[in-house]
Amino acid sequence: MASLARSWVCSTCRRKALSQPTQPALIPKNLCSTTSAPRQHDRPFRMAVVGSGPAGFYTAYRVMSRIRQAKVDMYEALPVPFGLVRFGVAPDHPEVKKCQEKFEEVASSPNFNFIGNVAVGNSDGHFGGCTVPLRSLMQHYDAVVFAYGASKDRKLGIPGEGKFKGIYSAREFVGWYNGLPEYANLAPDLTHGDEAVIIGQGNVALDVARMLLENVDVLRKSDITEAAIETLLKSRIKRVHVVGRRGPMQASYTIKEVRELMKLQDVGFHPVDMALIPDEVSKLPRAPKRLMEVVLKGSTAKAEEASKAWSLDFCLSPTEFVGGAEGGHLSRTVFERTSLSDPFDPTSKVSGTGEHLSIPSALAFRSIGYKSVGLPGFEEAGILFDDGKGVIRHDGLGRVYTRGEKPQELQHLPGVYCAGWVKRGPTGVIASTMQDAFSTGDAIAEDWSAEAKFLNEGNSHGWEGVKTEVHDNKCKVITWADWHKIDQVEKERGRSAGKAREKFTSTTEMLAAAV
Repeated sequence: MASLARSWVCSTCRRKALSQPTQPALIPKNLCSTTSAPRQHDRPFRMAVVGSGPAGFYTAYRVMSRIRQAKVDMYEALPVPFGLVRFGVAPDHPEVKKCQEKFEEVASSPNFNFIGNVAVGNSDGHFGGCTVPLRSLMQHYDAVVFAYGASKDRKLGIPGEGKFKGIYSAREFVGWYNGLPEYANLAPDLTHGDEAVIIGQGNVALDVARMLLENVDVLRKSDITEAAIETLLKSRIKRVHVVGRRGPMQASYTIKEVRELMKLQDVGFHPVDMALIPDEVSKLPRAPKRLMEVVLKGSTAKAEEASKAWSLDFCLSPTEFVGGAEGGHLSRTVFERTSLSDPFDPTSKVSGTGEHLSIPSALAFRSIGYKSVGLPGFEEAGILFDDGKGVIRHDGLGRVYTRGEKPQELQHLPGVYCAGWVKRGPTGVIASTMQDAFSTGDAIAEDWSAEAKFLNEGNSHGWEGVKTEVHDNKCKVITWADWHKIDQVEKERGRSAGKAREKFTSTTEMLAAAV
């Protein structure tokens, strides 16, 4: 693992990957082997990857390194690649984006072809780009890998959620300040009051809190959009509540994100309820011990003296959003206090107490997870999608399931695979996505070596066959060379503003730069 990680991930992700226990059921022993699988086919292996984020690139790399004649076409609905690395990673975390350099190496191979501005099966929210039917991919490739991530967010389902102004999903807000065209016009109102509530205690929730509390002059140096800078400059938010149903021993944030918030200049942290912290923190396992120590130490600035402050509010479950009289804007969020069966057990059960309290909030974000959705054409192709879990059903290694001959029987749909969040759900960091993608890549290579059945036996034409079915022949397909043009212009725009890049926030601008 160490030798491969050293070559293909940044140092930050490598440390996380090597510190995480692997799951033998999901990650085979030969995960890190980079030797080519025995070649038992004399023709090229053509594979389509749907999605150009980390899962897609790491799967492509793995297959290209193990199948000597592999040729990969990567489809991306937007004109620009990298998925959540570009649109989800916090702008003040440039070190996490280092993996883009490795993806560039993959794309430089003559056996790799980027097909940008082309959505597969779905034109919704595509801003006039190209669309090809899923059926076409299934007809022109040996294998299709779905690695398109999670494009929706989960909702709370409580009264007032869709009624009042000032309520946003964290996914919308993160996409907005990172330049995702879908949310370029979000225009969040940060001027209506000085308190904000973030519902959820994962790393995305802490990213949102940091964006609201950080000194704007610090953010100016990052690749955050200028529109976001202008909005944050006008922000009146001084107090942020990061709220969770459970306690600190069950929270899903990690130490890096908590420590960053604690170190913000002139931002104080309100102490947590000590009843939720074990008496002997020193006896906890290393990871929770370090995390509890950071939470207990708190911030350098005192909350009562700092210009801004935040808190981790535990054991609160949202029950209602309440709006004021002025224009239907949010004024407060109502919570029910919860009780933990064992506050110090990471898997403790939670139950409501019937006691409620309100937190003043002119702004609220729900940050309770992203969700994948199935693509048009899945049912026709026999691909099973679990709408409840938001994942494609598979064997644990990425081989996609279809119905068998018997009602309850499941079997692998030959040549169809999945990787990343659409495979395992929206959890983990880039390092865990790398591991997951490698397990899918290994499954593909092993099936090819074993001469298992794939989608097409000797009739795979790849993009040459698919492009005749592009629904709008006037739309522009973006190549990797075109992406380099967009990339160069963004960097030039950034240099003039004293930052790494200034992203385009509309597909029209992106396509114009690619000319």
